Amino acid sequence: MADPTPAVTRRPGPGPAGPVDAFQAERRYLGAVAYRLLGSVTDAEDVLQDAWLRWQSADRSAVADPRAYLTTVVTRLCYDQLGSARARREAYVGEWLPEPVLTAADSPADRAELGEAVSVAMLAVMEQLTPAERAAFVLHDVFAVGFDEIAPVLDRSPEAARKLASRARRRVRDGGRRGPVDPAEHHRVVTAFTAAATGGDLAALMELLDPEVAWHADGGGIVNAVRRPVFGALRVARLLRKLTTRVVDPEHPLLPATVNGETGALWYAAPGTVGCVMAFTVAGGRITAAYVMVNPEKLGHLTAE
Repeated sequence: MADPTPAVTRRPGPGPAGPVDAFQAERRYLGAVAYRLLGSVTDAEDVLQDAWLRWQSADRSAVADPRAYLTTVVTRLCYDQLGSARARREAYVGEWLPEPVLTAADSPADRAELGEAVSVAMLAVMEQLTPAERAAFVLHDVFAVGFDEIAPVLDRSPEAARKLASRARRRVRDGGRRGPVDPAEHHRVVTAFTAAATGGDLAALMELLDPEVAWHADGGGIVNAVRRPVFGALRVARLLRKLTTRVVDPEHPLLPATVNGETGALWYAAPGTVGCVMAFTVAGGRITAAYVMVNPEKLGHLTAE
């Protein structure tokens, strides 16, 4: 497959605008890169802070392309962090899921700047990759950075970087889906799901769940949640019915929301406080997997509109 045009465009150095303006001009893009590499909004913010400190102390007069330079800094910081993150997640209470983000419909310009949306399901699958595979995949497949630019970031040859991305692509193809899904179909199924779940309609839920549906939940040991995936339509429907009976009411219903670029659902535990975010994969008109985030430490970055 031919390399797409690199997203890292050539720009003049910071000049009289100074380091703050130069960094701020790239901050949104750099945050998008860091989030996709780490699966954590909190960790991505920490990386940006570290990158800013390095940018301040760098010899910026020698930097012809601030975006390319800062992309290298951020990627290397994330690369180093991914190794230690894996050890922390092995000791995590229950199943570790990536932090969700609530997104709006991006304009073509936004998509060019921030890369293609990466679903919660794909981020979860990407946890199986090595740090080098993940970096090569994210930079090339999500942000369309060429392998000639990725290679020095990873201290590899362009061909080695290409192989890393190819291997990663095979493992995360379609985010673990069984096949491509029309966004309108995904929206229809998830919207019907939220209505059935809020209404406690077990029969309707069963119609919307794949017989082999998987339920993944992350409570982080703080909030009660299943610690291992639950499989099967009947078990998932009963689990969901129990959950919604206990916490969902007319004043705090389960609402459709755009989660990581796809229709998902959220529940406000109180005004301004997000208590739960759900993301889904859909195939054949049914939900095949649900990713349920209830860990308050991973929801603190979300604010109610």
